[in-house]
Amino acid sequence: MNNYNNQIEKIADAISHDKISLDEQDQSKLKKYYDMAKNQFSLKDESAMQLVNEAFLYLKLKGSDSIDPLQHGDQFGAGFS
Repeated sequence: MNNYNNQIEKIADAISHDKISLDEQDQSKLKKYYDMAKNQFSLKDESAMQLVNEAFLYLKLKGSDSIDPLQHGDQFGAGFS
């Protein structure tokens, strides 16, 4: 699971760097991160989408609370724990 958490953090870093809204729904803007996940981590479409969605969730949780979501993600029903 630690490798998956690292993948989430890499995608989250790219999202933060690009200053993308954490509520972004425009698929054309999100495609960059889906492609990044597929290319860097050899993921299929569905897995790449899940990873990107979890990266957005990670950033939302990270910004809203002092709890580290990678350490306590299971408390929120997130895929990272």
